[in-house]
Amino acid sequence: MALPKINPTTTKAWKKLQEHFHDIENVHMKDLFAIDAQRAEDFTIAWEDFYVDYSKNRITKETKKLLLDLAKEVKLDEAIKSYFSGDIINETEQRAVLHTALRAQKSDKVYVNDINVIPEVFEVKEKIKDFSHSIISGARKGATGRAFTDIVNIGIGGSDLGPAMVVDSLQFYKNHLNTHFVSNVDGDHVNEVIKKLNPETTLFVIVSKTFTTQETLTNANTIRDWFLKSFEKETIAKHFVAVSTNIEKVQDFGIEKDNIFPMWDWVGGRFSLWSAVGLTISLSVGFENFDKLLSGANAMDRHFKNAPLDSNIPVVLGLLTVWYNNFFKAESEAVIPYSQYLNQFATYLQQGIMESNGKSIDRNGNRVNYQTGTIIWGEPGTNSQHAFFQLIHQGTKLIPADFIGFAESLYGNKDHQDKLISNFIAQTEALMNGKTKEEATTELQSSNLSEAGVEKLLPYKVFEGNKPTNTIFIKKLTPESLGKIIAMYEHKIFVQGIIWNIFSFDQFGVELGKQLANSILQDIKNNTIANHDASTANLLNFYKNKA
Repeated sequence: MALPKINPTTTKAWKKLQEHFHDIENVHMKDLFAIDAQRAEDFTIAWEDFYVDYSKNRITKETKKLLLDLAKEVKLDEAIKSYFSGDIINETEQRAVLHTALRAQKSDKVYVNDINVIPEVFEVKEKIKDFSHSIISGARKGATGRAFTDIVNIGIGGSDLGPAMVVDSLQFYKNHLNTHFVSNVDGDHVNEVIKKLNPETTLFVIVSKTFTTQETLTNANTIRDWFLKSFEKETIAKHFVAVSTNIEKVQDFGIEKDNIFPMWDWVGGRFSLWSAVGLTISLSVGFENFDKLLSGANAMDRHFKNAPLDSNIPVVLGLLTVWYNNFFKAESEAVIPYSQYLNQFATYLQQGIMESNGKSIDRNGNRVNYQTGTIIWGEPGTNSQHAFFQLIHQGTKLIPADFIGFAESLYGNKDHQDKLISNFIAQTEALMNGKTKEEATTELQSSNLSEAGVEKLLPYKVFEGNKPTNTIFIKKLTPESLGKIIAMYEHKIFVQGIIWNIFSFDQFGVELGKQLANSILQDIKNNTIANHDASTANLLNFYKNKA
C-alpha cells in the first residue's frame, strides 16, 4: 500500500492552525504557565525510563489538538501501519523501508515480497555474534597468530556516521579493542589512522553496499597497499572483512565469501547501523551490548506503532517541528545532549534528518509551496553554553532546541552530575523566562553602577525569553536507552515526512556532486579542461598549476 499523498496546506487543520498561530504568536510561555497550574503535567510524556517535558513550547491545548487533527487528516495512522508492514513506501526507488525489522523480536513476522525477512535477520545477527566473540576473545587471530588489538571501520555516510556515533556514545561499555574510523577521501585522514597501527594485529571492516563508493574504495585500496608491504596477498582474508551486497567485487578485493556480511536494499544507509553495518559496534562493545541497543530501539518502535498519537513521543516531537518550521518560520533546530558521550550525536542526526527531509518535491511529483526539512546542529552542554547559546538567548532567530539529559552518571560522581543537571534544567528555564527590564534594572542597581551607567547597559541585559525547548530526561545512558533515543529521532523524521507529503527515504540530492566529481577527476588525470563554467575552469587551472 502506498503512502497517502495529501498536501498538508489543503487540510482544514492547516487553515485553522494558520488562524490559531496569529492568535498566539506573541503569547509568552510565562503567561501560559501562570494561568495553568497543570501545564507541566499536561505536556509531559512518561514512558519507561524516558520523561519528555514539552511544556516549554509556544503551544496551548488548542495548538496540540489542531496539530493532532493535522496528523489525522494526512492519515499518519495509516502511514505508520505501512511503515512497519513492508509496504513499498520508498516509492521513488521501489523499496520497502524496514530498518525496524532489524531490531524486531524473533517471533515477529515482517514480509517483503511475501517472504518473512525476520529469520534471515536473525541468521545475520548470529553471524555477527559468532564473529564478534571470536575476535574479542582472541580465538580468531591474524596472519602471524597474534590476537587483534585494533579495528578499523572503512565507510562513509551511514556506513560511518552511525557506527562511529554509537561507539563513541558507548565508550563506557567498550572492551579492550581500539576502534578507528576512516571515512573522508582526504588522504591525510587515512594516513593519520594507519600510522598508529600494527598490521599484524589490525582487523579492517569495509562497509559499502555496492562496493563501488569512491571514498570507501579509495581508502580501502590505500590501506590494502599499506598492508601488503608487510604481508602476502593471501593473508588479506585474515585481516579484512566486508559488509556488502556485491560478493564478486568483494572477493576480487581478496576477502573470502565467509567474511562477507550481507545487507538488504530495504535498509537505507542512514538507518543501517542496526544491520551488519553495526559490526564494528558489536566488535567494540560486545555483541550483548549491540543486542541491547537493538532491543531499546525495538521498544521505541513498539511505542511509536501502538501509542495513541497524543501521547506518542516521536509524533509529538515531529508535530512540534512542523509548528515551528511552517508557522513560526524557524529554519533550524538545535540538539543539545548534556553528556559528553553524545558529542557526535548532532552530527549523526544531520544526515538522518537533512538527507531524509531535505526535499522540495512532494509525493504527487509537485514542487512544494511550504517549508520542509530543518537545519540540525548542536554540541554537548555545558560546552555549548560557552559557545553558541548567546545566539539562542539574545539573537534574532527563533531556534527550538531539544535538551537531552541523563539523571544518573556512569561513573557516579555526584558533585559533577549535580552541576551538570543544574545547568541542563536552568538553561531551559532561562530560555523560557528570559529576564525582564525590571529584573535587569534591579540587578544592575545592586552592582553600584551610576544611574547613567544602569540606563546605558540596561538594553543589553534584557532577555526576551519565550524560546522553546523540549526536555528529554532519561534515567541513564545505556545501550538500551541509546537505542531508544536513536529510534525516537528516526520515527520523528518519518512523522515530519508524512506531514510534509515528501518521500523521506531516497537521497538523489547526494548524487549530482558525485557525478560531476568523476568528470572533473578525468580532467585532472588527463590534464585537460572539459566544458565547465568559467569559475570551475578557473579553479581547475589553479589546482593544475598548484598556484
